[in-house]
Amino acid sequence: MNRAGARAEDLCAQMLRRAGLRILARNWHCRHGEIDLVAEDEGTLVFAEVRLRRSDRYGGAAESVTHAKRQRLLAAARLYLAGRKEVNCRFDVLLLDGAQEPEIQWIRGAFEE
Repeated sequence: MNRAGARAEDLCAQMLRRAGLRILARNWHCRHGEIDLVAEDEGTLVFAEVRLRRSDRYGGAAESVTHAKRQRLLAAARLYLAGRKEVNCRFDVLLLDGAQEPEIQWIRGAFEE
């Protein structure tokens, strides 16, 4: 991961903590890909995808959350949940657009399984 991506994830993790979420994992890897942030929000497991776009040359951060990306995240989440007791979960997306001090747009429950 490049420095800008790591900084974006740091900013998002800090924002989630300030909102009362507990970060359980960062950059959790499996054969399907990576989950940027796994957090707990009042008994709900949150799988968060962080998307940074420094320019809109190829579309903004929201456009980068493609169907294929959602499918990889869902598959990775299934593996993360394997062997655990049944829990409520949701998929959030944190979008950062712009090169200098981007504002974070947090979309809770951005998509469902």
